Amino acid sequence: MSDASLNHPATQTDARFGDYFALLKPRVMSLVVFTALAGLVAAPVAVHPMVGFAAILFIAVGAGASGALNMWWDADIDRLMRRTARRPVPAGKVSADEALSVGLTLSVMAVVMLWLAAGVVPAALLAFTIFFYAVVYSMWLKRSTPQNIVIGGAAGAFPPMIGWAVATGGISVEAVLMFALIFAWTPPHFWALALFMNDDYQNAGVPMLTVTHGRRVTRNHILAYTIILAPVALALLLTPIAGPAYLVVSVVMNALFLNGAVAIWRRDEAVAASDNYKVERSFFRLSLGYLFLHFGAIMIDAGLRGWGVWP
Repeated sequence: MSDASLNHPATQTDARFGDYFALLKPRVMSLVVFTALAGLVAAPVAVHPMVGFAAILFIAVGAGASGALNMWWDADIDRLMRRTARRPVPAGKVSADEALSVGLTLSVMAVVMLWLAAGVVPAALLAFTIFFYAVVYSMWLKRSTPQNIVIGGAAGAFPPMIGWAVATGGISVEAVLMFALIFAWTPPHFWALALFMNDDYQNAGVPMLTVTHGRRVTRNHILAYTIILAPVALALLLTPIAGPAYLVVSVVMNALFLNGAVAIWRRDEAVAASDNYKVERSFFRLSLGYLFLHFGAIMIDAGLRGWGVWP
């Protein structure tokens, strides 16, 4: 078991509301909410606004529960990384036991309430997502294999599928392709981060690809996965949920993303280090916009379809 299961009362300070909120990883939660909403809005079945609001709320709570469980388990390595050292548990603001209690309580509440609000299929998908992130990724993959972020990326890819299931009660090709879009996007997104945060992962003993195989191999993998990502993203154009907005966004963003991946692939390590990995940081920021714009375009096309602008 991770050392995160131990309390550190000597260093713990009085927690404030903001500390407990930070425990839920609000940035990750916002991405989950956004992509789940896209899946809900894009579905061909209308959902009552109150049901939709409740569903998105409980999906957000489930995402927050996953974040709390992850922080409970990873507190030992979070203390060793600059990027995560100020999180509530390693900073001593919230105890490990409290983080575990919050995570488990919110997990049960989110799944049960989503079941009552929207049915068994979305609730089962949410339960599996929480389990996958907390157990399969955090407890197993993250510390055992450089493919951690590849396989573990599935946890972040389920939300649009859950949103779709809220509306339709099931899963379809469109939902699977939205899942695949996030799944294929995750490795280049996180590997770009690992290129300029490699020291953190090395100090913490996390077998990120940059640690186990080096930055050169990581650059090769970023290019390869970006090449795979482009047709996955464009495949949504073969479904009814992608229209003119998605066409424009996907073509432009995939061209920019491929160009960025090629630039990273061509980079010399000495040059990259000398400019503090400027290109890699830029690619990482671009990756955030990439996902936001794709799912934003899906929602725009759903609105255009609803207004009768296109079939």
